[in-house]
Amino acid sequence: MGSTGFSWTLPDHPKLPKGKPLAVVVLDGWGEANPDEYNCIHVAQTPVMDSLKNGAPEKWRLVKAHGTAVGLPSDDDMGNSEVGHNALGAGRIFAQGAKLVDQALASGKIYEGDGFNYIKESFENATLHLIGLLSDGGVHSRLDQLQLLLKGASERGAKRIRVHILTDGRDVLDGSSVGFVETLENDLSQLREKGIDARIASGGGRMYVTMDRYENDWDVVKRGWDAQVLGEAPYKFKSALEAVKTLRAEPNANDQYLPPFVIVDDSGNAVGPVLDGDAVVTINFRADRMVMLAKALEYADFDKFDRVRVPKIRYAGMLQYDGELKLPSRYLVSPPEIERTSGEYLVKNGIRTFACSETVKFGHVTFFWNGNRSGYFDETKEEYVEIPSDSGITFNVAPKMKALEIAEKARDAILSGKFDQVRVNLPNGDMVGHTGDIKATVVACKAADEAVKIILDAVEQVGGIYLVTADHGNAEDMVKRNKSGKPLLDKSGGIQILTSHTLQPVPVAIGGPGLHPGVKFRTDIQTPGLANVAATVMNLHGFEAPADYEPTLIEVAEN
Repeated sequence: MGSTGFSWTLPDHPKLPKGKPLAVVVLDGWGEANPDEYNCIHVAQTPVMDSLKNGAPEKWRLVKAHGTAVGLPSDDDMGNSEVGHNALGAGRIFAQGAKLVDQALASGKIYEGDGFNYIKESFENATLHLIGLLSDGGVHSRLDQLQLLLKGASERGAKRIRVHILTDGRDVLDGSSVGFVETLENDLSQLREKGIDARIASGGGRMYVTMDRYENDWDVVKRGWDAQVLGEAPYKFKSALEAVKTLRAEPNANDQYLPPFVIVDDSGNAVGPVLDGDAVVTINFRADRMVMLAKALEYADFDKFDRVRVPKIRYAGMLQYDGELKLPSRYLVSPPEIERTSGEYLVKNGIRTFACSETVKFGHVTFFWNGNRSGYFDETKEEYVEIPSDSGITFNVAPKMKALEIAEKARDAILSGKFDQVRVNLPNGDMVGHTGDIKATVVACKAADEAVKIILDAVEQVGGIYLVTADHGNAEDMVKRNKSGKPLLDKSGGIQILTSHTLQPVPVAIGGPGLHPGVKFRTDIQTPGLANVAATVMNLHGFEAPADYEPTLIEVAEN
């Protein structure tokens, strides 16, 4: 890498000393929200985090962990652990999600990758199936990306294409499905004129067919499977336009909840079931409502519903939807290639680094932190420790997870004197928050706080510095809310549990006996985000960050 015209040598920070050990603690799924009974962080006993927040206001602040701050298209996009740790480690904002897909389509790079070459093996003798949301809403998918993919695949040998559409009405106006279907039908008829057998094969409304999330209702995915894969649905039509117009004419019908339908030929046979040898691509770029279908398509061992028939297919996602589960294992657009991460800079400037988490977040504090890169930068200066996560149980059964073990490993690394930076991820708030179990999530937050205490006590003992932060919100709000912020109720009057990440900001706290007494958070950065943390960490090690990094959060006040 030395020939690329930049120096790996970081300049010293003019006012901050080198050599103090630094603990970097990431609390996964730990956002900041109004205190109420559904804020598990507020309900839990968290004396350590409370003391950081209330003890020294100039050493505690909030940063953005979602949307454009982490490279996602809009501020309606919640952050996640992968993009959060990318930003924390990289110090710059890299395109994620829809932007990545746009770039890959524009450059043609999408057609050169392993994912496309894998599905391309089916083009000669089998069918390419494209499944996803038909809309220009830009939240889960975009019509123009589908159009470009249809064009690109057909130019590269796809002879038989079937599109399985999900109508929107949620991110776009209800009723706009008719226009989107007309546009797609027109594109497919142009492909047919070129000798390509291209048709819409099935459909249904997004909230009733396929696009469930967080394993809320597997029947939604099953209805999609039956129509898309098996070619079976309660409604059969000769064309998708006829289907959408007819089903929309029913009383109280809307795009979101259209029942599943299949398109049939003159003999009444479905025109596009998924068969052995076929290729399938899920075209949504947003992950949350594609993960369940991806599991059904990819997992041999699957028990959520009876799939009846499981064709041997080549399956790829538009992107990888879950970095922890490596799901799907093949995808058309790779995560961003992030070079010159803070971790690499620091190791090359002699910073001996220890990183640790349990299995579910180990990759985040190593692979994603290091710019989607496996392995060590320098084995002589780094040690990564993975503690096996509990398996065979849901995380709410043992909500303390491995927080104390992670903290003890970090404590031992700090006290050993062998490391300049000790970096950990405490997964509790996120992994237990995803279960929707409020009581267990309260226990999880308390355990994470106790783990922070073990680490900060060790920092105190060696005269070191700490930086405590998070990657996105989750545990701080466990209920779905209406526009005025009141909890939403279900039909039986119970609260609707929120199991997802949130759009809330996350804390950054600094301190420790080794922190220069003049250090405080700057007030001149308008909307800082997770990417500002990397330059801050470099400063705390006594270095200035590279000029193209997002600016540091700290300044040194003149005494």
